[in-house]
Formats: sequence, C-alpha cells, structure tokens
Amino acid sequence: MPSSLNELVEQQAALERQIQQARADGRETALGEIRCLMALHGLKPADVADERPASKRSRAPVAPKYRHPETGATWSGRGLKPRWLATALGEGDRLERFLIPDDPRGAA
Repeated sequence: MPSSLNELVEQQAALERQIQQARADGRETALGEIRCLMALHGLKPADVADERPASKRSRAPVAPKYRHPETGATWSGRGLKPRWLATALGEGDRLERFLIPDDPRGAA
C-alpha cells in the first residue's frame, strides 16, 4: 500500500498515461471500424456529416412592421416589444398607429 504523497502522485500520472493510451487505441479501433463500414456500404464523409436541422439554420431578417414616428426606431413584430412601443402602448397609444403604411401586412 502506498504510503507517501509522492508515490500516490506517481501512480496518478501512470494511470493518466494509461488512460490516454487506451483512448488513443480506442479511437484508432473506432476509426478503422467506421472506415470499413463506410466502404462496405459505399458511404462518403458527406453522407455521415453532422448537419444542423433546417429549423436551427439562420433565417433572413424580417422586414420591420412597426416604426416610431419620431425616432424612426423599428420593430418586426416578432419577439419582445421594444421599450419605446411598450411605453407608448402603456400611455394609451394603439398598435395600429405605429404600422408602417407601405407594409402590405398593415393594409388589413
């Protein structure tokens, strides 16, 4: 049974080297198996590439739907209301007042 701190530290270092070697060996084994399976099934790297789902892709910016008449600040109508709009609505203004007139969605 190890009795000194130095002996324990040496054992820890030896174990860490063994762990790193086991990981490297396992990685090589896994890569070999993957390559074999890809060749067997005629797969290319692009066939197994990890691609993000379509819903997670970035989208084009949304055109503004509302504009502050004095400052020109805009809001698309998505997400949280900006402070300027929340304040105006709290003071009794109606949302329709801030619609951008040339926006076809505001014509209804």
